[in-house]
Amino acid sequence: MILIVGGAGYIGAHVNKELSRQGYETIVFDNLSFGHADFVKWGVFEEGDLNNIDDIRGVFKKYPIDAVMHFAAFTYVGESVDDPQKYYLNNLGNTLNLLRVMLEEGVKYFVFSSTCATYGTPEEIPITENHPQKPISPYGKGKFMVEQILEDYSRAYNLEYVSLRYFNAAGADPEAEIGELHVPETHLIPLTLDAAADKRKHIKIFGTDYPTADGTCIRDYIHVQDLADAHIKALHYLQKGGSSDVFNLGNGQGFSVREVIESARKVTGKDIMVEEVDRRPGDPPVLVGSSDKARDILNWQPKYHELSTIIETAWKWHQKRD
Repeated sequence: MILIVGGAGYIGAHVNKELSRQGYETIVFDNLSFGHADFVKWGVFEEGDLNNIDDIRGVFKKYPIDAVMHFAAFTYVGESVDDPQKYYLNNLGNTLNLLRVMLEEGVKYFVFSSTCATYGTPEEIPITENHPQKPISPYGKGKFMVEQILEDYSRAYNLEYVSLRYFNAAGADPEAEIGELHVPETHLIPLTLDAAADKRKHIKIFGTDYPTADGTCIRDYIHVQDLADAHIKALHYLQKGGSSDVFNLGNGQGFSVREVIESARKVTGKDIMVEEVDRRPGDPPVLVGSSDKARDILNWQPKYHELSTIIETAWKWHQKRD
C-alpha cells in the first residue's frame, strides 16, 4: 500500500487518483487544515496530524505500507517570511516525525514533494538540477533542509528517496473530479479564472517593466496530471532499484503573465479585466526549468504542455465547482 501524506490537497489528490487508476491501494493521511475531505475519492482516509507522532505510528501499524509520498506542507512564501517558525515546525519538524516512523517500521521508499524555490534567484535559464541551491525564503529553505536530511538518511539508513522539484503546478484533473482549490488562493491561473467567472473584479499584474518580451514575469507551468504521472514514475524507479536522486518537474517553456491572461480570455470567452500594479519584492523576471533529467531517467513525458490545454482543464473544474 502507498501512504499519501497530504493526499487531500491539490497535488496529492491527483496523485491518489492516478495511483488508484493504476491498481495501487492507497491510504490518504491528512489533517484537513488545507486539504478537502471530498477530494479523497479513492483509497482509504485516515485523518491525523504529522505533529502527533502517535497518529503517524497508528497508520503504519494499521496498514502494510510499502512506500510514502509526502505532500503535506505550508506553501505560502510570503507568510513563511513573516512567520518562519510556523514553516520550520510544520514543513521541517513534521517531516522528521514522518521519517522517524518510517525508519521504525522499515519502510524504505520515499517520494518527496520539493520545489524550485530551493534554487532561489536563478543564475541561468533553464534551471537544471545542478543549479546552485540558494533559497531566499523560509519556505524554500525548509524544503532544501529536508533534501539535505534525505541525503544523510539515505547514506546512514538505506532510505531510498526521490525529491521532485516542481515549478508552477497548474490545471486540473481532465475529468474534473478534483482540481485546484486553495484558501486563500494565490496562484495566477485560478485567480484569473475567478475574474472570468465574475468572482473578482480584475486580476492584478505585479510589474510590467521586467526585461521580458511583454514586460511581465515568465513562469514555467506544469500540469498537475503530468506531476502525478512523474510521482508514479519516481515510485516505479525506486521499486526497480533506482538510487536516491532529485529531479526537476517543469514544462520546459515559459509563459508570461500577459500570455496566461490572454489565453484565459480565449478559453473562457470572457473579457478579463486587469489592474497593473508595482512589482512584488523577490519576483525574478524568468523562472523556467529543465526537466531533461526526469525525461531521460524516469522516462517521463509531459502530455499537457500547451498553455491553453492547462487552462481548459482548470476552467472545466472551475465551472463544475460553481
